[in-house]
Amino acid sequence: MTTVRLFLDFAAKKNHEVHQMDVHNAFLHGDLEEEVYMKLPQGFSSPTETRVCRLCKSLYGLKQAPRCWFAKLTAALLKYGFSQKKSDYSLFVYSKNGVSLRILVYVDDLIISGNYAEEIKKFKEYLSMCFHMKDLGFLKYFLGIEVARSPTGFYLCQRKYATEIVNEVGFLDCKPFGFPIDQNHKLSLANGRVLADPESYRRLVGRLVYLLATRLDLAYAGTLGQGILLRADSPLHITGWCDSDHSGCPLTRRSLTGWIVQFGSSPISWKTKKQDVVSMSSAEAEYRAMNALTKELKWLKSLLFDLGFDHVKPITIRCDNQAAIHISRADPRRCVH
Repeated sequence: MTTVRLFLDFAAKKNHEVHQMDVHNAFLHGDLEEEVYMKLPQGFSSPTETRVCRLCKSLYGLKQAPRCWFAKLTAALLKYGFSQKKSDYSLFVYSKNGVSLRILVYVDDLIISGNYAEEIKKFKEYLSMCFHMKDLGFLKYFLGIEVARSPTGFYLCQRKYATEIVNEVGFLDCKPFGFPIDQNHKLSLANGRVLADPESYRRLVGRLVYLLATRLDLAYAGTLGQGILLRADSPLHITGWCDSDHSGCPLTRRSLTGWIVQFGSSPISWKTKKQDVVSMSSAEAEYRAMNALTKELKWLKSLLFDLGFDHVKPITIRCDNQAAIHISRADPRRCVH
C-alpha cells in the first residue's frame, strides 16, 4: 500500500494521468510448465472412469496459477520495453524518447500512469491485444480504496469499506463518538471469558487492519469518509517523523515505535509496532525508532528513483529526543533535526 500511495502522489505532483485496467479470467492466461493432472469434471465421467486430464493452462485454485499469470504478464510488459523494478517487483517502468509510463500490478488489476495520454492509449491497445482486458478509464476505485482527483491532488478514503464493517457488526444506526476508547488507556491481559466462536472477532480485526490503508490512527478517527490527501502542490522532499514511548507495554516493558513519512506534505507511509527488545532508557527506545524509520526511508528513496525521481538532497528525520539526536549526529552522513 505504501507503493500505491507513493505512485499516486508522484503522479499528482507530476500532473500525470492515472488509468486502471482489469484482466478477465487472469489466471486462465498462465502457461503451466509443470505436469498437472485433474479428474474429469462431473458429467464427463462415470464412477469407474480412470482417465484424467492434463492441464495446458492454469486454473483458479492451482498453487501455480498466480505465479504463471504474473510470469505471462511480465513477459508481455518486458516485450513492450518495460523494466521490472527491484524496489517493488510489482512496479514496471517504461522510459524512452521522453515518454514515461509506469504500471503497478496487483494480480489482475493494473494502474497505469504516464506523461502522454496518447502513449497511455497506445499501450492499453497493446495490452488488449495480448489479453482479454477491460478498460476502466481514470482511476476511481482500487483494492477497496476510493480515489477522487482534483487540482489539489488525490483524495483516498475507504468510505464504502468502513460502512460495510460498521454494518457487519450491527452499529450502523449508532451515533458517532469523538473518542471510541479511553484516552491513554494501557492495554493488559484480558481476564474475561474466552470467545466461543472467535472467527467473527478475527475477521473484524483483520478488516480494521486493512482500514489503516487510508487512516493513520483508528482509535481517534473521524467520519466514515476519513482519508488522506496526496497534494499536488507540495515539494519533492521526503521527511520522516518518529517517536517512542519508553516501556509502554505494562506486561513486557517493551517500548512502542511509531513513525510517519511524508513526501512533501502528503502522508505516504506510517507504522506503529512494539519493539523486539526491552530498551534500558528513553534515548535507546527513541534511537531504535529512528533506526526503524531510516530503513523505511532508504527503501522509499530507491522506490522514488525507480519511479523517475532522484532524491539527491539529504532526507530529513524529525525526532524529539535530544540524546538520540546527538547519538545519530556521530555519523556525519545523516541529517537529523
